[in-house]
Amino acid sequence: MALKSTIFKAQLAVADIDHAYYADHALTLARHPSETDERMMVRLAALALHAHELDTVCNGDGTLAFGAGLSDPEDPDVSLRDFTGQTRRWIEVGQPDDSAISKACRKADQVAVYCFHHAAEVWWRGIENKLTRLHNLQVWRIPTIPSQEIALLAQRSMQLQATVQEGQLMLADATRHINLEPVRWK
Repeated sequence: MALKSTIFKAQLAVADIDHAYYADHALTLARHPSETDERMMVRLAALALHAHELDTVCNGDGTLAFGAGLSDPEDPDVSLRDFTGQTRRWIEVGQPDDSAISKACRKADQVAVYCFHHAAEVWWRGIENKLTRLHNLQVWRIPTIPSQEIALLAQRSMQLQATVQEGQLMLADATRHINLEPVRWK
């Protein structure tokens, strides 16, 4: 018998000062049995960092949603689609291989990869030269300590505040806050 995904609910209040975007998002995250809390929360952080694109890219008429994640490698971890169904932003979390990244770059206007694992530098050194021709790709490094700390925010029912200012994300619940500053590698 296959294990089922665990469902998490999050009320996420986004205050993106950098882009003058302020909105509440009711989110459902399905955590695959092999997914860690850290990876799931990095997906949520990536969504918060790109939430403003609902306005700046889709003019308020789009959908920002979690994909099937680990359950379907053909589906993005997070996607932004406009009202026509066009994928405007494809977000991957972790350390995907270059063929998966290239395929995402063909399917979407913009692609962002958020790597966070302690071995991310080794992955990047091995893949960096293969990605130079992909002009619609951004690669971000989430520092190890903050990515591990945001895993502590994972609860089956979450009330979170995300503040984006000067490229830094502050993610908080009622008892703690974590500052996370992604480093752009590409």
